[in-house]
Amino acid sequence: MQFTSLKLTGLALALGFSAATAQAADLTPVTVTTTWYAQAEHGGLYAAKAAGIYEKYGLDVTIDMGGPQVNNVQLLMGGKTDFSMGYALQSLNAVKEDIPLVTVAAWFQKDPQSLVVHEGAGNDSLEDLKGKGIRIPTAGRVAYWPWMKAQYGFSDEQLRPYDYSFGPFIADPQAIQQGYVTNDGYFLAKENVAAKSLLLADYGWNAYACTLDTTAEMLENNPDVVKAMVEATAEGWAAYFADPAPANALIKEANPEMADELLAYSTAKMQEEGILLSGDAADGQYGIMTTAHWKGFFDDMVAAGTLPADLDWQKAFDLTFVNAMYGAE
Repeated sequence: MQFTSLKLTGLALALGFSAATAQAADLTPVTVTTTWYAQAEHGGLYAAKAAGIYEKYGLDVTIDMGGPQVNNVQLLMGGKTDFSMGYALQSLNAVKEDIPLVTVAAWFQKDPQSLVVHEGAGNDSLEDLKGKGIRIPTAGRVAYWPWMKAQYGFSDEQLRPYDYSFGPFIADPQAIQQGYVTNDGYFLAKENVAAKSLLLADYGWNAYACTLDTTAEMLENNPDVVKAMVEATAEGWAAYFADPAPANALIKEANPEMADELLAYSTAKMQEEGILLSGDAADGQYGIMTTAHWKGFFDDMVAAGTLPADLDWQKAFDLTFVNAMYGAE
């Protein structure tokens, strides 16, 4: 009897293993590369992974972290990743450079890019910063800086070196530097510095950020995979804000230096500032994009001299999947 019981147990385990193997074989393997080390700003992807949402949509998703030495566009074009996080200007520049990169969803309706100023220094708006030195990195100098010059009359004489540190800012009560609204307050509070973030999106910087990008080839050959990735990640973002704990566990596993307090701060700040759910997404449409929004940003970039007026800008994005998800035209 004991032998029979062991045989039956072994058979059950074997059948269970076979079923699990068959189920895994039915999933489409997909890789997505983020823009930086794992953090709350990538929470939707990790939530979809943690909650089995990707599997529900037929995907076996591997999340690869980005970082300072990672060229997402190069990885995407080289077939090393299937999807990548990006931003609107990168997608438009890809069209300019004849790179077949296409944005299929925009998780951040507002770019979290900010300028950080000291409280009480008289720098309470972008208008107040005209003529003052600002610490801006190279990436910012080719992205939002030309727009700030065109819209607010800034000049290159204001540019100061930027070393990705708050040290010089803390030491100088008149200092102004690039920040990220979902991080700024957390790090400066730890140093007991009274400061505030001027969110560029609140002053007209209309760029989509944390976009989901893929290739024209993927769109043509595997539209069902793209559709599943868009819908599953949108569901992942909703799950993240409902309960970030499972995703945060995966985030910390991938990035052990990530602090619980920073995850909590960033999650709260994304909600407070309407980073994901504002504008066209105000009613909960995670990832939504519109032609009008893209056109407005493109026009701003033309006015700033960043992009040529004759660019075929609509090649930068495909609304098919977000429109299908939300019943938009």
